[in-house]
Amino acid sequence: MSNKCPRCEKVVSRGKENQYRPFCSKRCKLIDFGTWANEENVISRPLKSEDFYED
Repeated sequence: MSNKCPRCEKVVSRGKENQYRPFCSKRCKLIDFGTWANEENVISRPLKSEDFYED
């Protein structure tokens, strides 16, 4: 799994100490939330139970 912010691609800690994980900051987290709220992002297929398991 990559250790980059999915919004700005800055290197970020995925540990519990990062309260905004997987994002680097509150700003990136809110920007991402806004794109979902504006329906700019969508899930391309129905979710399946195996989508909830980590490798």
